[in-house]
Amino acid sequence: MTDSDPLLASQWVVRICLFLVAAIAMAGGTLQMVLGQPQTEPRLDNVHRFMAGVYFSTGLINLWAAITIRQQGTLIYLLALGVLLAGCGRLLSISKVGLPKPAAVWLGYLVPELVLPFVMAGAHYASH
Repeated sequence: MTDSDPLLASQWVVRICLFLVAAIAMAGGTLQMVLGQPQTEPRLDNVHRFMAGVYFSTGLINLWAAITIRQQGTLIYLLALGVLLAGCGRLLSISKVGLPKPAAVWLGYLVPELVLPFVMAGAHYASH
């Protein structure tokens, strides 16, 4: 496949998923960097803002992978795994400290984090 050939439908699915993850991670990373972790101790705020930078940079990696989808291989599976592990972390948090309010919002985050990785990985596998 050359750069002038149209993308396969499966590549479009992966690209859209990557753009979606990129937008969420970059917006979320920026928001968390600005807000920090209010009502806490300096150590926790420091870790929170550090992780916000990691979150934002992951968004940039997803954006780059979406733009260069034709050249991507294993990276797509690793990015999908990262989203899945993030969802698993959210599940662990819910099991340990409960579901934040409003519940619908947090479940709205959780469901795509558990579904999107399988869509990405399956579509990427289908395109190769």
